[in-house]
Amino acid sequence: MKTPYGKECKFYYSDYFRGRESKECRLLGNNPESEKWFPALCQTCPVPDILSANQCPHLHLYARVGKALFGLSKKVEVEAFCEQSFVEVQEPRVGCGHCHEFRATIPEREQ
Repeated sequence: MKTPYGKECKFYYSDYFRGRESKECRLLGNNPESEKWFPALCQTCPVPDILSANQCPHLHLYARVGKALFGLSKKVEVEAFCEQSFVEVQEPRVGCGHCHEFRATIPEREQ
């Protein structure tokens, strides 16, 4: 679904059926330690860019609302984990690097 700022994100959800207006980020909603989400966070959220750059099915994202520079504003902070190689991913846009090695060793079928 598209965020209010035009980026495609699988974790953003909005419902306007019959006058109901509800918006939520399901990634931040799954984290009870995060501060409250509000739609303006979607403007600077790195998750849509990560999802478009890395399509690995083993990448698992954890997000929370944190404080930005000097604590005056808030931003989304993202951590990533690879469920196949069990390592923390330092650069989520690139991936862990191990999943691509595994895929390269699988022989392609002849047609």
